[in-house]
Amino acid sequence: MPDARGAPSSSTSTPAAGGYAWAVFALTFGLMLSDYLSRQVIGAVFPFLQSDWGVSDAQLGALVSIVSVVVGVLTLPLSLLADRWGRVRSITVMAFVWCLATIACGLASNYTQLLLARAVVGVGEAAYAAAGAALLAQVFPVGRRAAIQGAFQSAGLFGSVLGVVIGGAVASQFGWRTAFFVVGAPGLLLALAYPFVVRDYVAPPLGANGSAKAPLAQLVRQVFVARSGNLSFLAFGLQMAIPSILIAWMPTFLHRFYDFEPRRAALMAALAVLAAGLGVLFGGGISDRLSRGRPRLRAVVPGAYAAICGALLMLGFGLPPSGLALGLVLAGAVFAVAHGGCAVAIVMDVTHPAVRATVTATAVLGASLLGLAPGPFLVGLLSDLVDLKTALTLAPLLSFGAAALFLLAARSYERDAARFAPA
Repeated sequence: MPDARGAPSSSTSTPAAGGYAWAVFALTFGLMLSDYLSRQVIGAVFPFLQSDWGVSDAQLGALVSIVSVVVGVLTLPLSLLADRWGRVRSITVMAFVWCLATIACGLASNYTQLLLARAVVGVGEAAYAAAGAALLAQVFPVGRRAAIQGAFQSAGLFGSVLGVVIGGAVASQFGWRTAFFVVGAPGLLLALAYPFVVRDYVAPPLGANGSAKAPLAQLVRQVFVARSGNLSFLAFGLQMAIPSILIAWMPTFLHRFYDFEPRRAALMAALAVLAAGLGVLFGGGISDRLSRGRPRLRAVVPGAYAAICGALLMLGFGLPPSGLALGLVLAGAVFAVAHGGCAVAIVMDVTHPAVRATVTATAVLGASLLGLAPGPFLVGLLSDLVDLKTALTLAPLLSFGAAALFLLAARSYERDAARFAPA
């Protein structure tokens, strides 16, 4: 079926190949980098904002939180809209919104204007990860799905680190306003190119009426139709508590128990984030390779990642401070998000192509509610009752819970995925 420009649109059973598929990946990966550069650059300019405007720490924190709040509220509705209106059009509009809003941050003349601009950044980013993941699931074959989804997710971790590094370097040399311009402008070029390079796909009919644009209630039912998908939602969310805990508490842990000065502690925490990025980058590819001819391993492999992560982190945090203990913690960080591409691939494998953006958004929302948001808070509560070392030693029990859920998902994965297997 031709698209609006006369180019053949992808169908659910004929993924693209070769140069086109990798061009789509490059653009989509690049926009994911832009997404997280725009999101995380704010931390690098905190000292400059405090010096220029005299804002409080609470106000600075709100500049970070406002993006997460807006993304959390709008992820599902905007992802539903992307599935119905079109992934390519939605991605293009979203990228323009967050890039222009990031540039607007550099033009803000007071704190209120900056806070509003940051909220608009969140509006643009709310459904991008879901829509981008849906497109990548279409243009690459199922046998590469976990690898591609993991590589796509790694852009968020690498972008987070680059946002702080680039933002700090530019702000120190040219001022904090320039940092927003430098981070926001490149994404506009990618957004301009996106609709000229990337074709959207036409999903097969969702219901008996022959329309892919089915009623909203039917779309929502399709998101939760598969047992293995529902178990993977829960497993993905629980395991995502671990990277959130590491990012939030590693600097403080290293300062208190290793006597690292704050800058060194922050650097070591950044290394842990990079280790997690490498894990998610390669974890999906390993899963794809191991599950060829053995589909059940699609869910077993991320369960193994979670169990290995839990064991390494419990040992690392539980041992007395030493080089070995710190090495175990960094090794555990490698597996902290290695399940990410696998989990997204599973939920896409077992749900209808017409709701792929929505199902990915549901996974992201579940991760926020089950792991990313409560994880650091619960460790803080437990630390107040005992101490931080004990709290971090016990926190990886969540990984074993995620591993058990993935193993349960493996029991029904083959049956669920068979309904949407390519012809």
